[in-house]
Amino acid sequence: MEADSRSRLHRLVDHLPEAEVHAAARYLEYLSERGDPLFRIAMVAPEEHEELSERGHRLLDEGRKDLAAGRTYTLDEVRRELGL
Repeated sequence: MEADSRSRLHRLVDHLPEAEVHAAARYLEYLSERGDPLFRIAMVAPEEHEELSERGHRLLDEGRKDLAAGRTYTLDEVRRELGL
């Protein structure tokens, strides 16, 4: 039965409109991660409401500017750089 479900899932993915591929991938990642005990704990943990320090705000603004300017690295690039 599981093999049939997986085959059906593969067929569905193969026929997805290109515009929906990213959303489908994100949802499948979400479903996959839900089985991770740490993920489940994080999802039910109470949200902390700490104010950012002045330095925190500055670093966040800096990061947003880097993102907007395209000064980012992919996870694969970081792994290669770190030899992972």
